[in-house]
Amino acid sequence: MFIMMNAARLAVGVEGVGIAERAYQHALEYARERKQGRSVWTGAANSPIVDHPDVRRTLSVMKARIAAARAICLSTGVAADLARHAATEDERRQWKGREDLFTPIAKAWSTDVGCEVASQGVQVHGGMGFIEETGAAQYYRDARITPIYEGTNGIQAMDLVGRKLSQDGGQSARDLIADFKTTLAQLPKLYTGKPVERFANAVEAVEDATLWLLDAKSDKDRAADVLAAADAYLKLLGDVTGGWMLAKGALWARAELDAGRGDPVWLEGKIALYEVYAANVLGHVSSRLAAVGQGGALLERMSVDVLAG
Repeated sequence: MFIMMNAARLAVGVEGVGIAERAYQHALEYARERKQGRSVWTGAANSPIVDHPDVRRTLSVMKARIAAARAICLSTGVAADLARHAATEDERRQWKGREDLFTPIAKAWSTDVGCEVASQGVQVHGGMGFIEETGAAQYYRDARITPIYEGTNGIQAMDLVGRKLSQDGGQSARDLIADFKTTLAQLPKLYTGKPVERFANAVEAVEDATLWLLDAKSDKDRAADVLAAADAYLKLLGDVTGGWMLAKGALWARAELDAGRGDPVWLEGKIALYEVYAANVLGHVSSRLAAVGQGGALLERMSVDVLAG
């Protein structure tokens, strides 16, 4: 049953990526055609709205989130294949742990990205986004069901912290964090300052949250703390995993440029895309970490009477 369900969960994650990509393409096309105002970069009057910094930022973040979600889903599929076909039993066991860890992230984080990107697509259209002829609102409606399919995203988060995180004593999570640190050590070859610092802070936040949860799970009296942390932890781990994959892509792009291979514009875009993601996604990991540690007692105080008051 779980073989079928995990495959379906990954498929729904891919659905979220697909809808997000189409919403992005639709918004980009509109932003390139819709003309209004003066460009702050070229000074041209009646310029396309893609030349306005807020629209350019929105589209850039949409693109970065999609790239991260796509990489997570593809990596989950690779891990599933290697869990069955790697050369040794030890390798297959390690890849199975990575597959198990990634599956709820691929499903939940990627479908959340689908909703967020589709919503941003409506925003790029402005008031036109609510007019059915533009099609922008349809992408949001299509995306909104995906966090519910195949176990709501809250269930995926509970699965992550309740089963997947500790099923091997936390070793799969520790191995993933070690991979983050390996990439972090390489980043100064490409970036200085904030792009490196933000990833370093993000890795530290994930490690702190993971150790806190593993400690909490060892105490049966802290079950509410673990479940209260589940959603924030999945989002934190998804944010940082996505950043890790974009960082690896940027390092690869730099190597390709140095070797004189590939399309320079596309490769330079990979390098810039990680910086966009680091500024707009990894820059917010502290709020995710705070939510992980809020504790079950706080939510218990938010009783039905308090909620209704």
